[in-house]
Amino acid sequence: MTQDELKALVARAAADYVLEHVQPGAVLGVGTGSTANLFIDAIAAERGRFAGAVSSSEASTRRLQSHGFEVLDLNDVDVIPVYVDGADEINAKGHMIKGGGGALTREKIVASVATTFVCIADGSKLVPVLGAFPLPVEVIPMGRAAVARALAALGGQPRLRMNKEGGIALTDNGNVILDVAGLQLQDPVAFEQAVNQIPGVVTVGLFAGRGADVLLLGTENGVEQTRF
Repeated sequence: MTQDELKALVARAAADYVLEHVQPGAVLGVGTGSTANLFIDAIAAERGRFAGAVSSSEASTRRLQSHGFEVLDLNDVDVIPVYVDGADEINAKGHMIKGGGGALTREKIVASVATTFVCIADGSKLVPVLGAFPLPVEVIPMGRAAVARALAALGGQPRLRMNKEGGIALTDNGNVILDVAGLQLQDPVAFEQAVNQIPGVVTVGLFAGRGADVLLLGTENGVEQTRF
């Protein structure tokens, strides 16, 4: 199967998981990215089962609304039973690198409220050590250079993310992203804590302190489910 076919497979599996484990009338947490988009499409026919959805990005909000979902403000929601999102990398402990789509801060906020984080990914995203995918770090613009120096001191090679037009890429929050290459994260929890202490950092795209609870992994043999 192609990577796109594997993504579609896990998106359908995630929809089935949600329908089995989430009670009618609950609020659904939805992530951002190509695999999350396929999940939105897969669950759309069942939108009437949910009180609404909380989205982690403007792009996902638009897609949810196009399918008729009511998108709720997280400040008006107390409980999210399940949050479904993809990952750029995930290890055997459920620690993830996320933020390739630029939504890492809102993703981390929504994930923190969710009872269960379901990560959906194709088999290429499961790695023994995190870090081959450059680690996204969302940064207040005025602190960009200072944060870059601090990340370099931690052993990384930070690079400012640019958009397709050649300008500086901005998040939905109006901040910039430094993508940090050259890392081999043997202790993701400690590294996440260290980056969080750098003044000017909004969010680091390491989801280790709050990792995935369930992984639905698309493989040539079907979808493999792992609980952490």
